Amino acid sequence: MKKIGIIGVGNMGGAIATALCKNKYDLILSNHSKKNLEKFENFENIKTTTSNIEVAKESDYIILAVKPNIYEKVINEINEYLTSDKVFISIAAGFSIKSLEEMLPNRKIVMTMPNTPAMVEEAITAICPNSLIDEKEIQDIVEIFSSFGIAQVLDEMYFPAFSGSCGCLPAYVYMFIEAASDAAVLNGMKRADAYKFIAQSVLGSAKMLLETNLHPGELKDMVTSPGGTTIEGVKALEDNGFRSAIISAIDASVKKSKNMGK
Repeated sequence: MKKIGIIGVGNMGGAIATALCKNKYDLILSNHSKKNLEKFENFENIKTTTSNIEVAKESDYIILAVKPNIYEKVINEINEYLTSDKVFISIAAGFSIKSLEEMLPNRKIVMTMPNTPAMVEEAITAICPNSLIDEKEIQDIVEIFSSFGIAQVLDEMYFPAFSGSCGCLPAYVYMFIEAASDAAVLNGMKRADAYKFIAQSVLGSAKMLLETNLHPGELKDMVTSPGGTTIEGVKALEDNGFRSAIISAIDASVKKSKNMGK
């Protein structure tokens, strides 16, 4: 594997760098603040710098992990050092392949969308290369992003749906966990226990779906005994528009995602 550069090691960039470091990738990291670089300074396979240009010069794969509002500024800074053999990787929402190619014409570009569980190496990442990326480079990029979760190549037309669902979903899951914990506390459970028990229940439920490949409805039916406590709760959720609220939330996020690149 060639050298990987990451510009910006905040929450997402730092999570990616940590995962790649554990997997012994050869890295160079830059950040405007030295503080975010300190935890990476003692690793043999990592070089740190405050120079984005240095990262662009020395890397084969360059991941830009800064806030979307300064994307164009950083791209302009490193543009002349992104030679045609290097691969530029975007992780920001709101940029299409076309908009990135307008800033970086005739360059190898990959649009990606990881979500925040990258911080615990459980991300799901969508990957969309432009026409200049070859098969070996696609394999390398899938391997890079698979080091902190699951990564899959996805056609650009599906990115708004991916962003609005998988990109935003962690927030909705945390809201669910918080609300479920409030209900447990209302019924006498300690707050710390409620968070732990409910989070583990969410984790286990997701793992069951992934590992059994059963339909979610079938797994739900396994829990809902006739006349039991679960079906009573399911009825209450349906009475309060649970499914409709989730569909509306994701649909709103998808629409926002589609409009961000305009």
